[in-house]
Amino acid sequence: MSKALHISATEVIHNLKISCQIPDVIEAIAKRNVILDAAAEAGIVVEDEELQQEGDRLRFAKKLVKATETWAWLKKHHLTLDNFEELAFNSVLSQKLAHHLFDSKVEPLFYQNQLDYIAAVTYEVILDDWDLALELFFAVQELEVTFQEIAREYISDPDLRRAGGFKGIQQRTDFRPEVAAAVFAASPPGIIKPVTTPKGIHLIWVEEIIQPKLDEQLHEKIVMELFDIWLQQQTDQMEISTQLDRFADTNIPEKVLNPV
Repeated sequence: MSKALHISATEVIHNLKISCQIPDVIEAIAKRNVILDAAAEAGIVVEDEELQQEGDRLRFAKKLVKATETWAWLKKHHLTLDNFEELAFNSVLSQKLAHHLFDSKVEPLFYQNQLDYIAAVTYEVILDDWDLALELFFAVQELEVTFQEIAREYISDPDLRRAGGFKGIQQRTDFRPEVAAAVFAASPPGIIKPVTTPKGIHLIWVEEIIQPKLDEQLHEKIVMELFDIWLQQQTDQMEISTQLDRFADTNIPEKVLNPV
């Protein structure tokens, strides 16, 4: 027979404290208040249709296809339907505020910083021996071995090895500066001379350089990046006080706080 366990709100808060999660929770609450105040000041409202669409998107993202799956997920996270609607509302409000604040700033920012948005398709093997990396670099250039063969031999991670060291599409800002300088000076497709970073010796095959284009996806990315920076700045400027002192621990041995 299973034993019933009752967990109080005080215990939940205590666990958040001793697991050092309170600062993150407080920051999230502060950001939520910043968004609510700014949206109200801007006269932004969330329409019922937008709420429904975001609710559907959330369920799809969390793979909640059936009603039973949705109820199980809500129960697991101690949420009600009203809470779920609040999640959708918060998401829509944040997105609308972000676009209200920064839509007009995206295009000039993009054209001023086009080099930051140039992207590359690369494959990578990281070694710890410069001489070996240089030897493999020349071997690829002389067509003695393919980059895929090098990846199969020198990459230990199974998934990355199967993908031949494929790193996907990355913008200039996704690379370390020394790597970016070499990658974006390349004439793809081809291998570039090994690059040394604190992670090791990078042997990189540059498949393609993708010139930046301000499409819908990049526009959204820039808007949200600007919004995240703004939101963090607003939060950092706030003076935050809490009522957590009443949950303070008073029975901690002094030697723990002041070790000899």
